Amino acid sequence: MKIDGKIVLITGASEGIGAACAAEFARAGGRLSLTARSEEGLRKAGGGDAVITPGDVTIEETRRRAVERTLERFGAIDILINNAGLGLYDPSWCAPMDEIRALMELNFFAVIAMIQLVAPHMRERRSGMIVNVSSIGGKIPLPWMTIYSASKYALNALTDGLRMELRESGVHAMSVCPGYVRTGFQQHVLRGKAPEKVLRARRFSISAEECAYAIRRGVERDARTVLAPAAGWALVALARLFPSIVESRMAGMIET
Repeated sequence: MKIDGKIVLITGASEGIGAACAAEFARAGGRLSLTARSEEGLRKAGGGDAVITPGDVTIEETRRRAVERTLERFGAIDILINNAGLGLYDPSWCAPMDEIRALMELNFFAVIAMIQLVAPHMRERRSGMIVNVSSIGGKIPLPWMTIYSASKYALNALTDGLRMELRESGVHAMSVCPGYVRTGFQQHVLRGKAPEKVLRARRFSISAEECAYAIRRGVERDARTVLAPAAGWALVALARLFPSIVESRMAGMIET
């Protein structure tokens, strides 16, 4: 999809990957509509020209306002980037159920709700791209973030099924599976912290800007799945070919 002149609605756009996507898609000629909880962050990311909708995307009113205000201003939504999400480092066997539900509400249910608001409009116009920002944890379970990984596995399955559902309507769906991205993600988790061995893996990390560039290129070429960095495909292949070895190495990163 050519981005120049397209209307791009991004959730979780006040910082990190979302804010980087706002800058990247604006540089490519996209016209922005941004939503997140931080109004100050949104105004900074939007550069003064974007439609700004502050609020919690897990709340129906916020989602509806974001979509309605975008349509009122631009008359269309060409690209929806479901980026908002959060993590949880507690083990699955003892994590508080209220926090598990809160994570799933943002990482999965809010995404479906946004899709249900935007997809009918895209289907009517027989054009559009839905981008769901998942994680490498949606391809390979991260045992220090098992619940988070489960939410991203669900999101990948949703995206794959959605792409097939919309195949004949001219609307495409794409998964984005970043690895370690240098953002404030770890400061916003519901509970816990990453094991030290995971933190040391930061030397293999990418910037939010590099991730946003990969997302933009994926949209332009109508990709099915984007891994950022692309080297993540090697780890996915290893996990499929030698699952017991990869599981053992992953388990070894947990502090007991």
